[in-house]
Amino acid sequence: MAVMYDVAIVGGGIVGLATGLALTERFPRLRLVLLEKESRIGTHQTGHNSGVIHSGIYYRPGSYKARLTVEGARQLIEFCEQDGIRYERIGKVIVATTDAELPRLQTLYERGTANGVPGLRLLEPGELRTIEPHAAAVRAIHSPSTAIVDFTEVAAALDLRLRAAGAEILTGRHITRVVRDGDGVRLCSSRGETAARRVINCAGLYSDVVARLMGAPTAVRIIPFRGEYYMVRPERHDLVRGLVYPVPDPAFPFLGVHFTRTIHGQVEAGPNAVLAFAREGYSLGRVRPGELAGALGYRGFWAMVARYWRTGSYEMYRSLSKAAFVRALQRLIPAIRPEDVTPGGAGVRAQAVAADGSLVDDFSIVSGPDAIHVLNAPSPAATASLAIGRHIAALAREAFGLA
Repeated sequence: MAVMYDVAIVGGGIVGLATGLALTERFPRLRLVLLEKESRIGTHQTGHNSGVIHSGIYYRPGSYKARLTVEGARQLIEFCEQDGIRYERIGKVIVATTDAELPRLQTLYERGTANGVPGLRLLEPGELRTIEPHAAAVRAIHSPSTAIVDFTEVAAALDLRLRAAGAEILTGRHITRVVRDGDGVRLCSSRGETAARRVINCAGLYSDVVARLMGAPTAVRIIPFRGEYYMVRPERHDLVRGLVYPVPDPAFPFLGVHFTRTIHGQVEAGPNAVLAFAREGYSLGRVRPGELAGALGYRGFWAMVARYWRTGSYEMYRSLSKAAFVRALQRLIPAIRPEDVTPGGAGVRAQAVAADGSLVDDFSIVSGPDAIHVLNAPSPAATASLAIGRHIAALAREAFGLA
């Protein structure tokens, strides 16, 4: 007879792993399985990001992102210290490069203060130069608690903790069908079926697909946005001491191209945010016709295009033009030159888009009697992952009647 698990988690990224850890800690007798479609965990958004432990400055007070990012950052630092994972608090500056950006910079400072972000300071140009000598600004915010880490190392440590707690982690399980069967469901993949009483959907780029397979009403669709990076040549690493970010566009839930010193000693520049033609479209030439047709057939996609066509066109132009990309970087650090950067990697952000074309700005987690669906968890979900996991465990206790 097939094993009947109490809970199956779909998705082996950092949010799925953190949710598994929270469940095993809160319900140690729970029979838990985690299903990952790739051959290893943490392959997509977890393994393709800037590696920043965000402080929580950007997010509307009271939102999921505000509450879970501030708490999640604290929990993540504790986790890294317990498991011997290297991290560094190198700090971040957010620079206003024109007077027009000053009101938005002030709003960010007030948000961060309301969210309880520690140590925030407003900087005049002279003060900024003591922290980031090559950055340009009329005013800036310094967030000294912002840190860097390799999230794949965090995911690997979560994997080990989950297995030690008795959970099963099964890779190569691409869910293609869900069958309701008695008091549970059968999750069907090319490698067989997995039976579970309850499901937690942390499928990231495919979270809406899994939700629809389960018959859940979803008011959003995942639209993939590729973020492309350039690498700063080693001989020019002296231009960046820590993290240098612009004041973000309030109409677009992306942070803008920025400079990031990584935990492995590199300096990245980016990412942009350009529409991808596949959910795992890490390059311009990566196209999945079925996925592209699904996006084009969604009315929310066309409403989004109508809202953001100007921004989207500029992002595509900047993707195709190194000169345009470098000009955006020069607003932050004027000394950077085209020859100082070389093409780097890319990531894909799973962005939920509503039917009216709006880009869902907060985390979106929907619970029901037999399933919980994480429908929007882009950045800063890696930072917030442990707090998200504990939040989902609390939801599961109520929705699933766990004890």
